[in-house]
Order: sequence, then structure tokens, then C-alpha cells
Amino acid sequence: MKSFLLILAVSLSVAVHAQSDKYAAAMQKNIALLDSAKSTADLEAVSNAFTRVGDAEKTQWLPYYYAALAQTRIGWTDNKVDKDQLAEKIKALVAKAEAIEKNAELCTISNMAATQQMLVDPQSRWQTYGMEASAALEAGMKLDPNNPRLYYLQGMSVFGTPEQFGGGKDRAKPIFQKAVDLYKTFQVKPLYPNWGQKEAADMLAKCQ
Repeated sequence: MKSFLLILAVSLSVAVHAQSDKYAAAMQKNIALLDSAKSTADLEAVSNAFTRVGDAEKTQWLPYYYAALAQTRIGWTDNKVDKDQLAEKIKALVAKAEAIEKNAELCTISNMAATQQMLVDPQSRWQTYGMEASAALEAGMKLDPNNPRLYYLQGMSVFGTPEQFGGGKDRAKPIFQKAVDLYKTFQVKPLYPNWGQKEAADMLAKCQ
């Protein structure tokens, strides 16, 4: 009986390890595809690939995060896309991820989706989507006050806000500086988000 239980335990351990390796390989492949994507079609394809990984794994939030991140990149690069329809797709993916784990990285996605909706018509949409974007950052900072991506995105918001409304490069500069400083010490785990450092440094240089 003891021998049977030992064999069963070993078999289960091997199966779990194999499943983990398969997941890691799929994620690494798709992250590389996301980093090299050059078109809306590329981003759609890799977003769908991440979603399939998430649907298969059931307990991993990262695939849905990356699926949503790919969609936000469509929003930043494709001026023809309907930002409201896109945001609904992004929010649905974030909801799937948050059902598994709520964290600051997902708040960055929520911020970008709402920001894209707001930028369709900033004057009329600020009270809704602008506030939604700000709320996402605030929620993220409560979850992880040392996440550099939150401060990079906050800096972008302040940088793009007219000076008479509390924005401009002088006010954005210390926020970008904080992002840059946090990136220097931020510990990146395997498969976890690792974007924004160069962008934050570039924006800080623009504020000098």
C-alpha cells in the first residue's frame, strides 16, 4: 500500500510539473509574440492565444492580463478602432483575471482602457472615463504602492493635462522620476509584466 501511494504521489508530481512546463512554454512563446507584434492583426492573434491559455489553465491570471494588454496596444496604435468596443473587450478580460486575483498590474490595464475611452473626446468624457482612469490608479497604488507602471501612467496623465488644470511637464516630472527610481529596484518575476522602464525614462527626459 505504501509503495502504491508513493508511486501515485510521484506520478501526480510529474504530471503537475509537466503541466507547469507546458504553461510556462506557452506563456514565453506568446510574450515574445506580443513584444514583436507590429499590426492590429498580430495583436489580435496574440490576445486570442493568451485567452486560450487562460481558459485552459483556469487558475492563472497572467494570460488574461496579457490578452488585455495586447488589446490596449491596439487602442494606442490603431486610430480606426472603436475605443468603446475595445474597452469592453479589455474590461471583460480584466474581470476574468480579477476573478482569480486582484492586483496592481490589472489596475494598469483598467487605467489604460478608460484613458483610451476618455481621449476620444476629453472635454466631454473627462467626468466619466477620466475619473475611472484615476480611480484605477488609486486602487492600484493601494494594492502595491511600489509598482513603477502605476507612476508612469500617472505621469502620462499629468503630462497630458493642461497646466491650468494642474498638469504639464513640471508637475509630471517628479512622478516620472519616481517611476524611474522604482524601476531600478523593482523585482521582476518570471512571466510577469516588465514594460514601461524605457518609456518612463524617455518621458522624464522630455520634462527636463
